[in-house]
This record gives sequence, structure tokens and C-alpha cells, in this order.
Amino acid sequence: MSDASKGLSLYNTLTRTKEPFVPIDPQNVRMYVCGPTVYDFAHIGNARPAIVFDVLFRLLRQLYGEKHVTYVRNITDVDDKINARALRDFGGEIAAGKLSLNDAIRKVTEKTADQYHKDVAALGCLQPTYEPRATEFVAPRADGKADMLSLIRQLIERGHAYVAGGEVLFDTASMPDYGELSKRNLDEQQAGARIAVDAHKKNPGDFVLWKLSSPEEPGWESPWGRGRPGWHIECSAMSAAYLGEVFDIHGGGLDLIFPHHENEIAQSRCAHGTKVMANVWMHNGFLQVEGQKMSKSLGNFFSIHELLETETFGGRTWPGEVLRLAMLMTHYREPIDFSVRKLEEAENTLRKWKRAADLAPAAAKELPAEVVEALSDDLATYTAFQRLTQLAGEAVEAGGDGGNAAASLKAALAFLGFDVGAAKVDEAAVAKAIVDRLEFIAAKNWAEADRIRDELLAQGVQLKDGKDPVTGARVTTWEVKR
Repeated sequence: MSDASKGLSLYNTLTRTKEPFVPIDPQNVRMYVCGPTVYDFAHIGNARPAIVFDVLFRLLRQLYGEKHVTYVRNITDVDDKINARALRDFGGEIAAGKLSLNDAIRKVTEKTADQYHKDVAALGCLQPTYEPRATEFVAPRADGKADMLSLIRQLIERGHAYVAGGEVLFDTASMPDYGELSKRNLDEQQAGARIAVDAHKKNPGDFVLWKLSSPEEPGWESPWGRGRPGWHIECSAMSAAYLGEVFDIHGGGLDLIFPHHENEIAQSRCAHGTKVMANVWMHNGFLQVEGQKMSKSLGNFFSIHELLETETFGGRTWPGEVLRLAMLMTHYREPIDFSVRKLEEAENTLRKWKRAADLAPAAAKELPAEVVEALSDDLATYTAFQRLTQLAGEAVEAGGDGGNAAASLKAALAFLGFDVGAAKVDEAAVAKAIVDRLEFIAAKNWAEADRIRDELLAQGVQLKDGKDPVTGARVTTWEVKR
């Protein structure tokens, strides 16, 4: 174990303080992060936790060793939104008897999960150690791992759940400190709830563990009738299956604190009789797009796939590593304004770093201690990036092979999930830029012509003007300058 691991501090939402991280078992540091519900392509808000906790995963592996960190990120593939999407996309085939609802659901979830994997890979994220799917953990398993039906049965036996109105519900009043994560008072929740809507509940805040399915809906046989699980019980089962009843870190977006994470804690603690579910709870901040809340009605709702493959944001596509850096330029707990300007800033910064890192020989130097120290302070990426900019300046100033600075920069970029292979030039984009510049020159618009030349030079592309020996026309060639 690296000595630097002793300096790792993380902000714990449960205690509202930044505190030293002390793993339960340094030989098996365990982290669970809520993954996607695969009814639609992941949007840019979903990208933020994937990237943030990928950085934490990388840091933990650096500090404790790759073999001593277990990272679980689930896939929710049973959900009413998935059912609705299957009916929307394949309703005609289902009605005609050509496709069952279960087969339609499988088509939706497989397509969406496959796209999610492509998207997060493009963002530079490592594969988690395990990626369980909710449907695999509903009923008791042959391998004896935790499952949802067994957890629900435990909750009923311990007096924390009850059957009513065709549902199995968690009894929030049975847990004296329910609401500790979100700091919500149960009495206040009950006073503001619409009791008439859920008259079968003992308390308005009680939530569903199991609900009955109609013959047309997906379902599993259970002691309480054929049905399907509530959302919250899924993560309680999957985390316990791979990480145990109590583990080190649970992560996700700020929007999951209540009700999802609060209810996960309630189920897990009450089923297992433990004081905590996870010792540290971490949450990334909200994301806005160009200063506004992201929503389809405002036309600013973008999937990761759209940003990577289509020209729907800023009139162009964006490399995955540019999206990654743009997300990490803001501290993970702070709100982020996702904008074209931020992406352009990230792209320019990344270009400068890579040009400096390209000076280094193929062999990477040891990861700079300052970068590890910065990230060990609750993932202070901004401070780490300041060091990268310093290294880039030192590498360029050194010239030649860039000295140790270029090698250290290259190692840091690789560690942070950025491609440090040979810089790639978009030849089609360069050709178009040259055509545009020649048109500006013909129109005597020297300012725009110079702007294009300077922008290409900033990308490492140097233009050379000359004349065709036969026609005498102006011709422009280019070369990559390192």
C-alpha cells in the first residue's frame, strides 16, 4: 500500500464533513455506485457520476493496489419506465402477437445497455469490477449471493415491512433514525404528504419493496404474489451480493440522496441489523446546460451519444476526452454549467497538455506525487490540473524531449483517463479550414484568414503558402508541428 493513501480524505454526505478515509479492509476496498436505468440512452447528466467515480476508482487503485479495490456499478433493467418504452417502441408487434412484452423489454434494455458501455468507454472510464443487472438478483440465486426476495422476507420477519394493498411496503416508522442521510424529519414528511393517495400505507412515507404485476407485465413468483421489485431494493441486494452488508463507499448523483439512497440505507440496515450500510456516502453536484436546467421541453437535453456522434451541440461533435475534462474542471460536489464555451476551453487545455506530453519518450515516468496529493483531498481535480499545466509549461521550456516534466505529464494524463498516444489530426477538418481560409484571402478578409491560420497552429498544424508552378495559383500545404 502506498504511503500516500494515509492522506486520502473524502467528503461524507452522511456526516456533512470531509474526513480521513479509513477502509474497513485495506486489502479489499469496496465501492458501489448507482448505474443507469436502461430505458433510454444516457444523457450528459449521467456522464458526470460515471466520470467522477471512475477517477476515484483510479485513485483507490493507485493507493491500495489494483487487486485490492472492488468497484460495483449496477444496471437497472427492470423498471416501469422500461416497460413503457417497450410498449412505445414495439406496441404494434406486441399487439399483433409477433413479440412478447418480455422480449420487447429485452430488446430495449440490451440496446440501451450496449450504448451505455460504448458511451462511457468513449469518456475514458474503466470497466467496474462487477456490473450486476437487477433482473439477475430478484429471486434466490444458486451461488447464494444476496437477492431481493430474501431481503424483503427478512424485513417482514424483523417487523420493518408489511403487506397491504397488493404491495409489500417498508415501514419507515419502524426505523427511529430514518432520514439521517437527507436530514429529513419523518414527521415533516408525513405532514406534507397526500395521505388519500396511498390510503393502504401505515405512514405516508412508506415505500414499495414489492408490487404485483398484471399478466401482461414482467414478474417473478413470490410469497406475496407474482410481481416485481421496487426501485430501492434492487441496489440493496446487488451491493450486498458483491460487497457485503457493510462496505466502504457508496456514490451517485445529488438527486439520489432522497429518496433512493435514504431508502437503500433503511432497507439494508434493517434487513441486516447493521448500524450503517456504507461508511462514506459521496454525491456529485447537479448539471445545467448553458445556464438552464436540462429538459426536453427547453431543447437542451442531450445524450452522451449525441454529443459524441452528432452536431447537435455547438454545431459539431465532441471527443469523449474533451467531455471528460470539461466535467472534471469543476469540483465534483459543485454544480456545473455545461456549455459550448466550457467544452472549447477543455479542448484547448487538453491540446496544450498533449502537445507537451508528446515531447516525452515512450516510457512513462512515475505518476507525480502532487497529482495524487491533490486528488487525495476529496478529488480536488482543479488543483491537480494546475499541476498538469505547470508540467506542460516546464516541458515546452525544456525543449527537446521535454525532460522529466513531459514524462510526468504523460503519466498523469494516462492515469486520469486521457489518451496519450500520438496526437491525431482531423485531416478533413484541416482541408476544410484551408478552403475557408483561401476564400477569405480571395475576399481580402485578412482578419478571418489569420484567425484560421492561428487556430490551426494552436492545434499543432502549420500552414505553408506557395504557388502552383504551372498555374501560378495560391496553394496551401500543411504539416504537424510537435
